[in-house]
Amino acid sequence: MLSRWWGSRPVATRDREFAVVFTVLSFAEPLARIGAQFGDLPTHRASAAGVLWALGQALPLAVRTRWPTVCLAAVGISFAVHECLGYPPTFASLGLYIALYSVGAHQQHHRQAAPLAATGGYLVFGVTLHALGSPNTWTDFVVFYVALTAMWSLGAVVRGRRAHEAERRRLSAQAAIAEERSRMARELHDVVTHHVTAMVVQAGAAQYLTASPDRVGRALEAITGTGRTALAELRFLLDVLEATGESASRAPMPGRLPGLVEQARAGGQPIELVEDGEPADTATNVRLATYRVVQESLTNAAKYAAGERTLVRLAHTPAWTDVEVTTAGTAGGAADAPALRHGGAHVSGGRGLTGLRERVEMLGGEFAAGPLQEGGFRVYARIPAGGAA
Repeated sequence: MLSRWWGSRPVATRDREFAVVFTVLSFAEPLARIGAQFGDLPTHRASAAGVLWALGQALPLAVRTRWPTVCLAAVGISFAVHECLGYPPTFASLGLYIALYSVGAHQQHHRQAAPLAATGGYLVFGVTLHALGSPNTWTDFVVFYVALTAMWSLGAVVRGRRAHEAERRRLSAQAAIAEERSRMARELHDVVTHHVTAMVVQAGAAQYLTASPDRVGRALEAITGTGRTALAELRFLLDVLEATGESASRAPMPGRLPGLVEQARAGGQPIELVEDGEPADTATNVRLATYRVVQESLTNAAKYAAGERTLVRLAHTPAWTDVEVTTAGTAGGAADAPALRHGGAHVSGGRGLTGLRERVEMLGGEFAAGPLQEGGFRVYARIPAGGAA
């Protein structure tokens, strides 16, 4: 609970509060005398100047995330002067380690220059201590430098892990966006291809009914109804695109199967609908997948087997919904259909059955489509009632 509360606060606020607490601890017993000490120069008594240099090692931590190099420069210089003047150890000297960690974890620009500059400053610090008579050997200087480098390296490791996690989230978001685009492309294909094909078939048939005004009127009404249904489904898709997940899940289904069958019949396709069992209270994506399987199958029947008998069979169980659409005849019969001349048979672009297979398998179901030995074509899908096998 405390960590979540602390993590939810602005970074700048956290740094300022941390710097204040760290400064207070630097002058509070018994921590005041605990800290990093290097050089082993003769110790002077505490003074106002020593307090100022101690503050210089603690207060700059308030900007350690926003300006890590500035923080390191201020803390490093204060630490070096504090040690060279031989003031007593202070808890504030641990700010040097925190500043080094912050550079490794938060430095965004000139990441190679900062360690080089810090190394140059450390060399000046070592030479100065030696000139002031420090008894430390070169081994001591190397060990202390390694300790300081370890703190910077720890920050760099944390930064690398954070960057890796951010990249993973970015790639996951891109994959989700690509999957959603693919899904919406399938939806648009199903809507546009089905209704445009139905309108083309109905309009093509209407031109041969000029001798019967009543039948022409009914054909035009069917075309109008198909167009309105297409607009309604397109509006449904646009609402889903613009809505949040909650409102999208409450959006109405884009049609019912009996109405879909009646629409195809109005285009002159003889269709029989057989439904066994009662449909379970399935998820929206399951009902939509069932609808799209029948819709795409009827679209292909109108394009490639115009006028041939088509059987739509639905079988509902508590666990599955079986969808089977069988069309008599062969695909060759579509070439002579007057409504599909001049390239009409190539409207789908080959996305339909592939999209259906992806949709059904994504729900954990089974899908099969292919020609029958006795002629005709069969589409079969078994869709889990819960949306997953």
